[in-house]
Amino acid sequence: MRLGKVRHESEYLTVRHYHTEKNWSIEWMCRQLEISRAAYYKWLHREIPDTEHETIRLAELIKEYDERFNHILGYRRMTSWINHFNHTAYSKNRVHRIMKKLGIHSVIRKKKKKYAYSKPDETAENILRRDFYASAPNQKWVTDVTEFKVPGEKKKLYLSAILDLYDRYPVAYVISSRNDNRLVFKTFDQAIAASPDARPVFHSGRGFQYTNKVFKKKLEKQEMKQSMSRVGHCIDNGPTEGFWGIIKAEMYQMYEITDEASLRDAIKDYLRFYSEERPQDRYHCKTPLEVRQKALASDMPAEYPIPENKRIFNVYAN
Repeated sequence: MRLGKVRHESEYLTVRHYHTEKNWSIEWMCRQLEISRAAYYKWLHREIPDTEHETIRLAELIKEYDERFNHILGYRRMTSWINHFNHTAYSKNRVHRIMKKLGIHSVIRKKKKKYAYSKPDETAENILRRDFYASAPNQKWVTDVTEFKVPGEKKKLYLSAILDLYDRYPVAYVISSRNDNRLVFKTFDQAIAASPDARPVFHSGRGFQYTNKVFKKKLEKQEMKQSMSRVGHCIDNGPTEGFWGIIKAEMYQMYEITDEASLRDAIKDYLRFYSEERPQDRYHCKTPLEVRQKALASDMPAEYPIPENKRIFNVYAN
């Protein structure tokens, strides 16, 4: 596909295609399309500028990446992924302009429904206070549980995950057909088995599993400080909420999900993709696993600052 503005270009492309593929008569097609045969030959043998060749190449890359990743890339991530994997330096504006011309855009995330909070037995102070920056692995962990509807059935699957705020790496996750204490406890035990010396601040919502006395004892045994979001403030656990949004926006585009088994497989494989293959701009186009492995092997992990959010600052300034 060419992106230039040559008059009658679509007709010229049609003539070239059918002459090449079907050996149709150029003279006859030009007459039917009411275009000059001389103008067609002039277009066919024209010298294409280097910038136009480069635009055509970029358009092909955009179509390839859009198809490969099932329409999950907006123009910002499309730009960074193409530049990262092809060692190029295309601008976001240029990619955006071509994507609009091609009719390519990312999937739109659905608005999250308001959540009715249950009154917990015991709560903890919001120690995290929306400070989502961590300078090294295992300083701050965040967690939550989300649900997925099983297609064609009145059933749900529940995903419990723990994210490290340094690299956004899911240090543990468990999938279950029941949203109960065992789901959360098992996720926590899995995280400790992988990082037995970890002593992070542990932040969650106020779900019944996290206010459970048994769970509190698990945290105390591991010498972790517990932190909880305030009532009605989902943004207090923003990274986890964002993580759920990414999964649900992208996973259903990337996998064919028809039943419980395919849904379980999709969740597992997407989490692998997210951890090992999905580069993030904040980490200079490295994946969470790459960032984590490099940090754990270093005495001075690289810093990945988060842009200042004045709205959050103002909430806690008083």
